[in-house]
Amino acid sequence: MVQIFVTGGTFDKEYNFLNGQLFFKDTHIPRLLEQGRSNVLVDLKTLMMMDSTQMGDEDRAIIEYSCRKSDYDRIIITHGTDTMVETAKMLAKAELTGKTIILTGAMIPIAFGNSSDGFFNLGASLAFAQSLPPGVYISMNGRAFSWNNVVKNRKTGFFEELVAPNE
Repeated sequence: MVQIFVTGGTFDKEYNFLNGQLFFKDTHIPRLLEQGRSNVLVDLKTLMMMDSTQMGDEDRAIIEYSCRKSDYDRIIITHGTDTMVETAKMLAKAELTGKTIILTGAMIPIAFGNSSDGFFNLGASLAFAQSLPPGVYISMNGRAFSWNNVVKNRKTGFFEELVAPNE
């Protein structure tokens, strides 16, 4: 069983065609799991629906508490990409022993359809959650990064390793 915690972020934003604003309604996770024909058993819980730039220490404490109290040792957190690395660092320092925690998100809202990377990132995260050893990781664009060796490149829109392998 994989625990999935929803926190919002671009992943779950909706688009108002009348005024052009992005907003939150409900998570897209159940539909994506069905569409992907996933047969991985999941326990889905929405913790919050917010843009990660609005997230504070209290919100991260809720995420940490939820991970600590989860009955499952395989956890995925959907999260906004702007502060995903901050949350990953906080979770790693919380020393949630024996748990594999994957943070993932999207650069383009799921509501935008096939142009969104969220569907792919969710699928990759399900695989990484089941296969990586305990620790805290960020999963974006088909790659899994250790929490302490990743940065969001704001010029390219991709997550990258801080230090290239074999250096």
